[in-house]
Amino acid sequence: MRAIRRQKLMIVLFILLGSAVAVGLVLVAFNQGLNVFFTPSEIAEGRVPAHQNIRIGGMVKDGSLMRDGLEGTRIEFVTTDFNAEIPVAYDGVLPDLFREGQGVVAEGFIDENGVFQARQILAKHDENYMSAEVKNALEAAERKQAEAAGAP
Repeated sequence: MRAIRRQKLMIVLFILLGSAVAVGLVLVAFNQGLNVFFTPSEIAEGRVPAHQNIRIGGMVKDGSLMRDGLEGTRIEFVTTDFNAEIPVAYDGVLPDLFREGQGVVAEGFIDENGVFQARQILAKHDENYMSAEVKNALEAAERKQAEAAGAP
């Protein structure tokens, strides 16, 4: 009888330990896959710790796109929400619709130099693609600029 009781206890402990490990792995995977969205203004204010996986959204500043050589896949540009500007570096093939003056969402992290190191670039041909956060941030920035200029 004692051996049966110990066997049942071991089975219950094994199930509890397995459940705890499974929950831990799910939480780690969720945390690594979680992409929080930030605007360039929020990043400039220092709300984002270095090397945290995030998404940044804004407009590609006109005249800021620089390519590394003719055939190089390394590019640098500046993304802005008209209040702040964040430099972005990306090594890869850009979407066909990526260009200056258009909306962009980039996924990656901020390095210790304050440059956003993008792992993925998403771009569309018009502002209808932008997430609600990007659209609201750009509209708020435009309102703030208009108020600063004294326009009604």
